[in-house]
Amino acid sequence: MAFEPPQRLVRTLSETYGEPVAGEWLGRLPVIAQEALERRELTVERVVAPGGGSSLVVLVRRPDGAPAALKVVPPFAAPEAESAALTQWKGWGCVELISGSDGALLLERLHTETSLRSLPEAKALLEAAGTVRKLWVEPVADHGFETVAERTAGQAEAMRGSTDPQVVQLVSAALDAREELLAAGPAELMLLHGAFRQGKVLSGDRAPWLAVGPVPVVGERAYDLARLVRDRVEDLVAAASGASATRRRVNKLADSLDIDRERLRGWTLFRAVESGVRALEAGRRQDGELLLEFADWL
Repeated sequence: MAFEPPQRLVRTLSETYGEPVAGEWLGRLPVIAQEALERRELTVERVVAPGGGSSLVVLVRRPDGAPAALKVVPPFAAPEAESAALTQWKGWGCVELISGSDGALLLERLHTETSLRSLPEAKALLEAAGTVRKLWVEPVADHGFETVAERTAGQAEAMRGSTDPQVVQLVSAALDAREELLAAGPAELMLLHGAFRQGKVLSGDRAPWLAVGPVPVVGERAYDLARLVRDRVEDLVAAASGASATRRRVNKLADSLDIDRERLRGWTLFRAVESGVRALEAGRRQDGELLLEFADWL
């Protein structure tokens, strides 16, 4: 079977890691995927498309006929960290890891076509909050995960290099917010999903909703919740009450999970501006402008 990488994967890897690095791995992906399947004696059903932005996901059958999903991750996307986080969570609130090695993770099969985005907004946010709460645990000793400060340091440096005059003030505000949050010291050191949002929570058989695709990091819960705040940003921006609805969402999510409102607002601002600037520089002008308009409301 030919393993053509979905376009979303090609675009996101190229934007995040650069075309030379991403292109070299994508060129070898058909062979990498085939070898991973053969080592595990898996039977292919289909490639998940459009799929995610950091890996190739193939729906498979194990030798005993049981359904599973094989996730093939490039080495520069740290599959070892994802495997370590899934191992610690042991399926509590997230997809269960069956085995993980050689850059390929064999996972419990979930319903890839049904995420929390299929639910009405209020219900989706409620279920998302209940799911992410389960993932927030103390990391094991000598865990080796990045900290929030480490992860955001490179992002902050890239933002400082932005030359777009339209974003200077927002970039400055986002960088100031990060500095203030870090200067105050981490409120807590928890194992976080790192990329949590509605689209990262899928329907399952073992539990109604389970998180997938962590990019694990250690830090405070407000950082993890910040990405969820801007879910369905296009609807927020289109609404006449978008600005007030955004502030209400920050407060509601913070209160429901016992998180400081101002720390959640600060991390939401930083993460939205960082994503917006990156989108602009990648030529995704509409996405970037939506994110920056959202950030301006915070």
